[in-house]
Amino acid sequence: MKLFHILALCAMTVALALPALAAEKPVNLSIFTPISIAKENDSVTAFRFNLIYGKNTSVRVVDLGLVNHTTSGLSEGLAWGMVNFAGADFKGIQLGTVNVVGGNFEGFAWGFVNHAGNARGLQLGFINYAQTMHGVQVGLANIIKQNGFMPIFPLVNWSF
Repeated sequence: MKLFHILALCAMTVALALPALAAEKPVNLSIFTPISIAKENDSVTAFRFNLIYGKNTSVRVVDLGLVNHTTSGLSEGLAWGMVNFAGADFKGIQLGTVNVVGGNFEGFAWGFVNHAGNARGLQLGFINYAQTMHGVQVGLANIIKQNGFMPIFPLVNWSF
């Protein structure tokens, strides 16, 4: 009888966890959303390639494409595309023409325009923007709205 209760508890745990596991996909290949392997409300746990445009809740490890868009949750790893847009948080390396993080950014951003809410790390580009910053910006125009060396400063701006 005790074994039956343990097995029943295990079965209920697995049944409750299945919807959460179903929302995570290891790989996504996308021409443009919604023409993709994973749905836009799925998170991708290993690799995403977007031929034109890809949208998922989050991407971990590698995100490659023309336009890479994540909407919620923490995305982390390498985002490499013309436009990298993380609607929530990003941790890692962003390489693109335009890099935008709506929430917290931690890592290295290299692009023509880098924009982050709360940044921690290095922004390297022509125009760098952060609401708050713990790190360094290097570029033509460097903007740190709160507590920067200067609110706007050419070449290098920082806040620690």
